[in-house]
Amino acid sequence: QVQLVESGGGLVQPGGSLRLSCAASGNFFSINAMAWYRQVPGKERELVADVTSGGNTNYADFVKGRFTISRDNAKNTVYLQMSSLQPEDTAVYYCNGDIRTSPFISRPYLRYWGQGTQVTVSS
Repeated sequence: QVQLVESGGGLVQPGGSLRLSCAASGNFFSINAMAWYRQVPGKERELVADVTSGGNTNYADFVKGRFTISRDNAKNTVYLQMSSLQPEDTAVYYCNGDIRTSPFISRPYLRYWGQGTQVTVSS
């Protein structure tokens, strides 16, 4: 079994910062890309940022310059440092990881999701 568990969400004032963490645990052999998504009620889940196993990053335009994604491969953890938060950043934030549970490198990576963490930006 593989689990991704997010933490670090909460209530923050506009202009503030938060750091989200997502740790993968369980029985697996490799993690490829990891990513953060967010979702508000009534809208589709949208990509915030992703990072490859080698550290290459990609950001949605609406967070460029404000959010930073990083990962610690030794801890199987991905982070999202969020700064200059605005009310429109309010959402449930989900992490995912492309994870291989087989020891054979020919086997595919499967995408696993965390349960989500609420981020609320409000004065």
